[in-house]
Amino acid sequence: MDTRSSAPLASYIDLLMDAVCAVDGQGRFVFVSAACERIFGYTPQELIGRPMIDMVHPADRQRTLEAAREIMDGEPKLNFENRYLRKDGQVVHILWSARWSPVDQLRIAVARDITERKQAESRQAALYAISEAAHAAADLLALFKRIHLIIGEWLPALNFSVALYDEQCAQLNFPYHVDDLERQPELPGTITGRLCAEVIRSGQPILLTPGCRQLPPGFSDLVARPDAPCWLGVPLNSQNGTIGALIVKSAPDNERYTEQDKELLQYVCAQVTIAIERQQLHARLQHMAQYDQLTQVPNRALLRDRFKAALVTARAASGRMALLYIDLDRFKQINDTYGHGVGDMLLQAVASRLKGCIRDTDTVARIGGDEFVVLLHSIQTLEDAHRVQEKIRHTLAQPLRLDGHCLSIEPSIGVACFPDHGTEDVALFRHADAAMYAAKRQNHEASGI
Repeated sequence: MDTRSSAPLASYIDLLMDAVCAVDGQGRFVFVSAACERIFGYTPQELIGRPMIDMVHPADRQRTLEAAREIMDGEPKLNFENRYLRKDGQVVHILWSARWSPVDQLRIAVARDITERKQAESRQAALYAISEAAHAAADLLALFKRIHLIIGEWLPALNFSVALYDEQCAQLNFPYHVDDLERQPELPGTITGRLCAEVIRSGQPILLTPGCRQLPPGFSDLVARPDAPCWLGVPLNSQNGTIGALIVKSAPDNERYTEQDKELLQYVCAQVTIAIERQQLHARLQHMAQYDQLTQVPNRALLRDRFKAALVTARAASGRMALLYIDLDRFKQINDTYGHGVGDMLLQAVASRLKGCIRDTDTVARIGGDEFVVLLHSIQTLEDAHRVQEKIRHTLAQPLRLDGHCLSIEPSIGVACFPDHGTEDVALFRHADAAMYAAKRQNHEASGI
């Protein structure tokens, strides 16, 4: 291109908001208009002689090279979109129109910055998808995985963590965590753990980028190097306070997070918080429906479900399972003498001792008043059930100190075993109940009552 004849034309071209450039057959810039500096951040002097492909986003380089070859073969390109990396590391979306000039042996192109439009489109789509995911996710883990994928479509988020704060035990836990360096963020001193704790403590978002001037104390080392990764932490704020934090971290030398990213992530966190509270409420309601609120062991409804499942398993394997029906003798007398508060503590202690007598795979349930049931999901012989029966009897007979009172309790226990005493749930419960009352009569006779 004759630069002398193009000089007057260049002065007019420099007035355009869109960038105009010329690239030679080797892919190097030989002419750029003034708008290139506004769009890409490089001065014309920095661009001339530089390979165009070096500025293209790595993910778009292959298809950009293919488009360049097609243009040089005589096929003009209109409205070709790709992404470039600005001098400051930010990503810009470009809409190109280009053709090949055989006379000048140059690719002549006009570039329009459509970054704001693309960001608005992607964010709108992301917001809709996040809102939909928050209402449709089956559980929190599925929600966090979906949110991670959605966020990753509009900002670099290969490293993504969700931390929830348990106020009762003042502890952070991470139901979702993906990080290429820190595998266990709950360990003391981890960067993710420290940042989550600071976000939750302050209840405010934190943006850490290289060159950032306003940093919380103790975090300046994270972004001291120009090529350091960016961190963005946003609190999960509910009406009852901050319940956790969401953290994203970019890869080193990747594009940097912006204030706009922070604002969008705050909207995401508002949706996530609503979903978390909904799931937690559902879990609490489900727990209330299945567990005894005083002793926190399964109630009659959950026992029935587990009992039916154990029966199905025992029938399929031609095995055995057992049911122990337990009643606390003279519990009413303790309640009347020491009050219902002591009676409640006694029931809680009994439930705890019963759980200590069985395997983790077995079930302790309270079915009402002072009546408990122990379900042994799988046993070899009837003698196994009787051994557990004696272990329970001995354990419950040990004195209890409750609210300054030393109390002892004696249980009446009835045992029913499948298939020895029945093959259906009703028959087995009836046998265990009858055996328990028989044991109670023996206890009364032995004590002279």
